[in-house]
Amino acid sequence: MTEQSAPTIAVPEGRPGAGAALAASITEDRQRREKSKNVKTLGRLVPYVARHKADTAMALFFLVMATVSTLGLTAASRVVVDQGFAGGTPAALNGYFLMLVGVAVALAASSALRYFYVTKIGERVVADLRAALYRHILTLDPAFFMKTRTGEVLARLTTDITIVESLLATTASVALRNTLMLIGALIMTAVVSPRLTLYVLILAPVVILPMRFFGKSLRKRTVATQEQFAQAIAGAGESLDALDTIQAFGRETTAADQFETGVEQVFRTSLSRMKVRAVLTAVVISLVFGGITAVLWVGARSVVAGTMSGGELVQFVFLAVIAASSVGALGEVWGDVQKASGAMSRIAEILEAKPAISAPANPEPLPVPSRGEIAFEDVTFAYPGREETPALRGFTLAVKPGETVALVGPSGAGKSTVFRLILRFYDPQTGLVRVDGVDLTKADPKAVRERMALVAQDASLFSVSAAENIRFGRAEANDDEVRAAADAAEAEGFINALPEGFATPMGERAKTLSGGQRQRLAIARALVRNAPILLLDEATSALDAENERLVQAALARAMDGRTTLVIAHRLATILKADRIVVMDEGKVVEEGTHAQLTAKGGLYAHLAKLQFET
Repeated sequence: MTEQSAPTIAVPEGRPGAGAALAASITEDRQRREKSKNVKTLGRLVPYVARHKADTAMALFFLVMATVSTLGLTAASRVVVDQGFAGGTPAALNGYFLMLVGVAVALAASSALRYFYVTKIGERVVADLRAALYRHILTLDPAFFMKTRTGEVLARLTTDITIVESLLATTASVALRNTLMLIGALIMTAVVSPRLTLYVLILAPVVILPMRFFGKSLRKRTVATQEQFAQAIAGAGESLDALDTIQAFGRETTAADQFETGVEQVFRTSLSRMKVRAVLTAVVISLVFGGITAVLWVGARSVVAGTMSGGELVQFVFLAVIAASSVGALGEVWGDVQKASGAMSRIAEILEAKPAISAPANPEPLPVPSRGEIAFEDVTFAYPGREETPALRGFTLAVKPGETVALVGPSGAGKSTVFRLILRFYDPQTGLVRVDGVDLTKADPKAVRERMALVAQDASLFSVSAAENIRFGRAEANDDEVRAAADAAEAEGFINALPEGFATPMGERAKTLSGGQRQRLAIARALVRNAPILLLDEATSALDAENERLVQAALARAMDGRTTLVIAHRLATILKADRIVVMDEGKVVEEGTHAQLTAKGGLYAHLAKLQFET
């Protein structure tokens, strides 16, 4: 199967074009990044490192000590050669070698402590960065996830963070150590022999130019690898999320082939990157050590001529080797630095993403206690990217405190959009949405949502225990309140029958429960919240007739004294609503009681006839 012919698997419902939008976004990102010739994005790590000043200071101290000890070995070697071998006594020779051993011990200790503190800082910064990134992701609104797949976000939270972790825990230490070693070695070589040092500096551009030439190609391939891998993971995430559908349609092979195609593309790009890096390494090492050989030949002639001592030449050679090794190491880690820069750039895109829905600088407080009043005033709203087809068109609705209002209409009428605007997942393009008289755009979204409890048609549950799933509605709810909510939702019976009762883990998305059990658990979660406004989106859709009757009775008790909005396709569940609002094409077309609307002979009467007379 070719990449072009591989079908897209399990695109989430309600998000057409998400893959195309992501591909366009990735292409734009690649074009922008390829023009970048620096690693400035790594500067975003500085504030995280600055939080840990003590550990940073210790790491820098032992980094300097390790560098000094390494360079000190060259000075000690010079003394051993010039003083120990040049007619010295055995006792003096032993002393010089003991000095050499002492410097080596200092080097070992400082290197170990340097490694510890640098690694500690790296792990700490990565933990802080990962937590900050996830915390920020949770603040992003649904509009962000309409154009960015969840798998893409997870790739940045995992793979890209791991690359940055490698930079901080390993690459940064190697880069800093070799940078200091290079600077120190060049200074000492200038002291030992200015003439030979000049030769070394003349040769330096011969090494640097290939690094820059190959570096650009390496950077392009690194960014391409990361983006292709993110695409492959995003596609795999979608497929796994819809595994039941894939297996039901027998498309396991297709999904596997598509992922394999993506992985192979990543491998081919990575292989290309590895070839470039291998060539870069070979060129740099050849040039560096070829230059050292030439300089050593000049130095040997100076010793023969008597203008330089043997110890000075030995020290200079050691220093030159240290400098050359440092340059070679820096050449190797430069690719890792660029790779981490690409990863940090992708992470920064998430951190810089601003939610369209956020609290204003001075949010208007909601009245206390809450009245539970809801009002839509001539609201027009279209989802991002669908401006030409508004979901609501001049929608107006007033819900009195304590009133139960049912929203009815064909699919696509805008019923669920009403809920999303009340919860302030989006803001309308025109018109106002008010809760307790306050314009939601002037209020803190968190304060607004605290006054509401939602039971969605496809309730999202978590892998924690049944009790924790219910307590998700209100974290401070005690065990008695949790059990009372479960009892009211007719969930206590099946929960007690689980192996560990309320402490039984539910597993991923509570898939071990039946649809009705999951729905009742979600209803219990909403009931324990004790919110003044209930939002019920087909809350009884997954229940059988007997459980539906019991839960309807429980919901009737829960609705008492609360404002309730109900979305229902099964009209039998809303016959006792105070008011039924019929929607079509984003507008209110009818409203009244069941009897009134049936008598009108309009859209509601048509829907009722289809359900009750078949």
